[in-house]
Amino acid sequence: MCAAGRRWGRRQRVLLWGVLLAAWEAAWGQLRYSVPEEMPKGSFVGDVAKDLGLQHLELGDRGVRILDKGRTQYFGLHGKTGHLVTAERIDREQLCRLVEQCVLRCELIVEAEMKFYAIEVEIKDINDNAPSFREAEKDLRLSETTAPGSRFPLPDAHDPDSGQNSLQSYELSGDEHFSLAVQTGPGGDQRPELVLAKALDREEAAFHELVLRASDGGEPSRTGTARIRVTVLDANDNAPVFSQAEYTVRVPEDVPVGSVLVTVTATDADEGLNGHVKYSFQRISHSASELFHLDSETGEIAVKNGLDFEEISSHELEVQAGDGGELSDTAKVKITVTDVNDNAPELTVSSAVSEISEDSPSGTVVALLHVQDLDSGANGAVHCSLDGGIPFRLEKSFDSYYRVVTAELLDRERESEYNVTVRAADGGRPSLQSSRVLCLRVLDVNDNAPVFSQERYSARLSENNVAGALVLRVRATDSDWGENARVRYRLGEGGVRGWPLSSYVSVQAETGALYALRAFDYEEVREVGLWVWAEDGGSPALSSNVSVRLVIVDENDNAPQVLYPPAAGAALSGSVWAGVELAARSSEAGALVAKVVAVDADAGQNAWLSYELAKATEPGLFRVGLHSGEVRTARSPLARDAARQSLVVLVKDHGRPALSATATLSVVLAESVAELLAELGSAARAEAEAGAGEAGGSLTRWLVLAVAAVSCLFLAFLLLLLALRLRRWRRSQQQLLAAGSGALRGVPATHFVGIDGVRAFLHSYSHDVSLTADSRKSHLRFSADSCCDTLPARPPPDEPAPLLGDEEPAGAQQADPAPLPVSSFYQSSSMLFSSF
Repeated sequence: MCAAGRRWGRRQRVLLWGVLLAAWEAAWGQLRYSVPEEMPKGSFVGDVAKDLGLQHLELGDRGVRILDKGRTQYFGLHGKTGHLVTAERIDREQLCRLVEQCVLRCELIVEAEMKFYAIEVEIKDINDNAPSFREAEKDLRLSETTAPGSRFPLPDAHDPDSGQNSLQSYELSGDEHFSLAVQTGPGGDQRPELVLAKALDREEAAFHELVLRASDGGEPSRTGTARIRVTVLDANDNAPVFSQAEYTVRVPEDVPVGSVLVTVTATDADEGLNGHVKYSFQRISHSASELFHLDSETGEIAVKNGLDFEEISSHELEVQAGDGGELSDTAKVKITVTDVNDNAPELTVSSAVSEISEDSPSGTVVALLHVQDLDSGANGAVHCSLDGGIPFRLEKSFDSYYRVVTAELLDRERESEYNVTVRAADGGRPSLQSSRVLCLRVLDVNDNAPVFSQERYSARLSENNVAGALVLRVRATDSDWGENARVRYRLGEGGVRGWPLSSYVSVQAETGALYALRAFDYEEVREVGLWVWAEDGGSPALSSNVSVRLVIVDENDNAPQVLYPPAAGAALSGSVWAGVELAARSSEAGALVAKVVAVDADAGQNAWLSYELAKATEPGLFRVGLHSGEVRTARSPLARDAARQSLVVLVKDHGRPALSATATLSVVLAESVAELLAELGSAARAEAEAGAGEAGGSLTRWLVLAVAAVSCLFLAFLLLLLALRLRRWRRSQQQLLAAGSGALRGVPATHFVGIDGVRAFLHSYSHDVSLTADSRKSHLRFSADSCCDTLPARPPPDEPAPLLGDEEPAGAQQADPAPLPVSSFYQSSSMLFSSF
């Protein structure tokens, strides 16, 4: 109570002196304020404008501002209100660490009045710091023989606050053996001391835990604590004793270095140095000293280097435990090292080949291997195997040797190289493995013939090609290797129209390019079939062949050929009867006068013929059939029309460009044969008169010879015609049986001469001959019915007519033959007589 009264009286005196000092300073132009620490920025300190009697509106005009004397400006003047405010957060303990009263000074300048005012601001302390100990923990070691009442200094606390907020008192909590005493120092500081109140007994309690608490006088009060640990010491009256006389431990050989295998433990009832036990090896072999480490403090025996069961499988050690005196104890430690699967099988290739021929028989040895494992038991049992999917197998030879042999015939074309992986695995868990890879190259043998890329080849080549033109390329590949895969090409045996095939085409041996050696003619050769052989370079060589079909494509290189009427050069020399046709003056429009017969050696469109009248004596009198070549009257002949008409018929094919030929016909307008002969006779007399010096007797003689020759030719022609018809009939029967059709389609009718022509020829051959020495009196009289009975009947429509030749013109297609006009064969006989 007395202490509290004294503190209250002190506070009143301080307050009174503060009021008096403020009044005195105001009187002398100074301002003084106070503010608690840790106020936020902008907090109110004092009303400067009011205290100095300044109006708010005059503050800006008079240039009023604050000047701090320190480096940091802690205060500022609010321009509108005239209040003094904090410019920063203020920490009293930082600014006034060793000063009881913390005062900050600044100056207020009024520039308009040239005055300044001193301002002091006292920073008041708040209880923002708790007491703290420099040593949060304190260890004391006291002997159990220490006398009660003994004092021991304790760490003191520090509180940076001031006044009532600073450190005020200490308290001790613990047990009954200790109490707290607080001494006052020369400067008034408090020093705590630990007082032993009751004698210690180590056997009763070896340690004592105490808590020293320091408190300040703030509201609320803040405290700080320190832990005091008192250790009771004893005398050396007990020897160390091991917990076991012998330690046995089994440890795998792959235990990591640094691992603790066993911890030996010895206890000593004493305390302090007398009870501090240290461990050491009493007896140990040199090899064991390199493998094991003993911690002298903890008794842990750890692995210093890696263990190896294969070198040493067991170790026996002797460990000694001693205290701080001369007392000790010993124990035995037996360490048994157990085997682990730490050795992979060792696979060694004793002998191996790097190449093997693909025709090597099954069971051929390619490698000999040896395998071993340093482990024991199941860890050392090794099993060898090969990776699957390869034509090899593994055979055990003897002891630890294995052979790698071929399991089947090899095929280089399927696989040219093998990586044979041999794996060895032991019986440990987990199993350890090792492997070796045997690189084996398969050597090629010539066991594959060349294979063409196509089953057959065909090409089209236009006729009249350039010699040496490329026709096509054949290609064959051989799945062998090296020389066995080198393919060369050659032509097979053959011929074309009696000539060797090699004179028409050739094949490039290296590339398989097929070349035409000469120009082909479609009219001679339409298709060439040949064989190309491909042969490899093996020994013996293997080969294969392929069929090549070369189709010759037709070009329009043949102009139409006129068979009738014959060309002027083909007639007998000096004849005026060549190509003469008879047309009755009483003929109606459309009457058949003659037929132009032409053929084209080309084929297809190039052989399709068309006819047109190119020139005529009387343009409107005759017309020509576009596709038949028949010359017919376009109107009935008139009396004013000339007796002899000359017609030029143009024959064209349908090639591109089109080729053409012309035929010239002489048509005589007459009502009867007599008029025709009279007209022809006048022409003959004109020729006879032109040929002076010829004897009349020779004319008669030559005429007789001519009639005899014509008779012989007619008989020969008749026999030949019958033979051809028989042959034609047989051929048509064969075609009917083979193709089910007796007609040959696609050939123009103008290419053939029918039976009507034969009948006309026989009809014209029936005549009477009357000869005289005077050629002007000689005449021929024809009978229209004299030989009609001897003509064969016209074949039925579905029976093919006999042909005039044995072979068809090149490029022509077969078709039903069209009949020739009667006058055609009449002219054939009359031309023989025209020379006489």
